[in-house]
Amino acid sequence: MAYTTINKSSVHFNTMLYTGDDGTRNITETGTFQADLVWLKKRNSASSHHLVDSVRGATKSLSSDASSAEATESSGVTGFVSDGFSLGGQSGYNNTGDTFASWTWKAGTSQTLNSGNVTSTVRANTTAGFSIVSWTGTAGNILVSHGLGAVPKMIIVKNRSITQEWAVYHASLGATKFLELNQTAAESSNSNRWNNSNPDATDFIVSSDGSVNGSGNSMIAYCFAEKQGYSKFGSYTGNGNTDGTFVYTGFKPAFIMVKGSNESNQDWAIFDNKRDPINKVTQRIQPSSSAAESGGQDIDFLSNGIKFRVTGDFINGSYNYIYMAFAEAPLVGSNGVTAKAR
Repeated sequence: MAYTTINKSSVHFNTMLYTGDDGTRNITETGTFQADLVWLKKRNSASSHHLVDSVRGATKSLSSDASSAEATESSGVTGFVSDGFSLGGQSGYNNTGDTFASWTWKAGTSQTLNSGNVTSTVRANTTAGFSIVSWTGTAGNILVSHGLGAVPKMIIVKNRSITQEWAVYHASLGATKFLELNQTAAESSNSNRWNNSNPDATDFIVSSDGSVNGSGNSMIAYCFAEKQGYSKFGSYTGNGNTDGTFVYTGFKPAFIMVKGSNESNQDWAIFDNKRDPINKVTQRIQPSSSAAESGGQDIDFLSNGIKFRVTGDFINGSYNYIYMAFAEAPLVGSNGVTAKAR
């Protein structure tokens, strides 16, 4: 049984859906949290993703589907409120009649950490295993403090200052390999991302490549440690069958992001329980593409994991895949009693 210290996942991670109205508004849900990382995407037509966080500040956007530097968008995400975030009327965020999905994570209060190599500005939620980390790049091998007090299983890094690909570390691939969030390419091997060195409970290591440590550039990282009953970062092998692979998570999923790690020309894919509240879960949004939401990917979100029910390459081809998943409800609560969805 998968016991947990997080009985209510929605106080740390949440998906919120809304329809644009072209005005100034708050996107909120009672009983949740200040959205320290907001990742949002227009669903019904092509439009870039927007990632805004409370370390870089409101109006500062990065796009997961592009290598471009950070943009200032004064009418996009305009602030962070106690139970969500604030919007202006910019079309990619709040255009009248368009439908949007937003995925949000809670971080902690701001702190300054020093690994001995570099000073980092960090907001860390140690309970849920999530931190936002900012530092100035050096173009050398350095340790960067992440503030989690636990070993990150996934790290997503972007150079804010110049055009560079997104770099993704995943524990299932190890520190000799990396993926790129804005690309469809398979995993690559190169020591100039993570210096062939896995992170520990205090620091992660970045090397000389401009995507992870550009000289004098402003860098940002989203770091995730695994928390039993709340989050899972792992890998699986698809079987190319409608009676697809089962992935045990120890909770009923609210969100999964998947990438075929050893397959070229394969987009990342996000699924959640708000766009598809009843099995089968079918609607995917592709972090590596500006394309509209599309269906055709059959998944069951079960009380203890994920069951793939489609032959498609996106999630269940005869390849290896990595994933990140967050819970709707743990399989077993902290009191040892089978939990209920919340």
